[in-house]
Amino acid sequence: MDSNIKILVVDDEAKMRKLVKDFLSIKGFTVIEAADGEEALEIFYKDKDIKLILLDVMMPRMDGWETLRAIREHSSLPIIMLTARSEERDELLGFNLGVDEYITKPFSPKILVARVEAILRRSSLGQEEKIASGGIEIDKTAHQVTIDGKPVDLSYKEFELLTYFIENKGIALSREKILNNVWNYDYFGDARTIDTHVKKLRSKMGEKGEYIRTIWGMGYKFDPDA
Repeated sequence: MDSNIKILVVDDEAKMRKLVKDFLSIKGFTVIEAADGEEALEIFYKDKDIKLILLDVMMPRMDGWETLRAIREHSSLPIIMLTARSEERDELLGFNLGVDEYITKPFSPKILVARVEAILRRSSLGQEEKIASGGIEIDKTAHQVTIDGKPVDLSYKEFELLTYFIENKGIALSREKILNNVWNYDYFGDARTIDTHVKKLRSKMGEKGEYIRTIWGMGYKFDPDA
């Protein structure tokens, strides 16, 4: 990976930051550290070259949820939440707020690095491609979506999901297949993660959200012509 790729690691535990930084640095990433949400936001607003954020949930002064909300007002930058809590409602809250991945402590640093690399790799694929269907245009280079010429603000994972739907127009896709392709490594969460993302994506697409059709008992199909 390019050493110019900057990753912001936000955690109040210095040992955890060092552990993550050591493993990411070995892979060639440039790592910036923040001890809490307020410090993270100061860095985020100043440094426009950050490509991904690893964000702990439980922190003093400003916790991960508050920090996530603040960042999402300005950016769809990929965010991985790190947390000691593994309750389903926390995971669903994270996805509702625009989290791209959710990793529960304790975790394998090698798995964390693999997930970071997977997100960054996917965000750099197909850089010169533009795809369009039903008045929806996706510009992979600029990572932008327009509907009938008007820009739509999507999170990183919503962008990935819509791209996958359009690239498979007219094909019924099971939840398992969507997980394997949009979350394209061993994902241990619940398939309801997809339903949460589809609900938010439909809402942001307005009337065009109807193009993502539910296939009961199976999954979804993107079909603007039905």
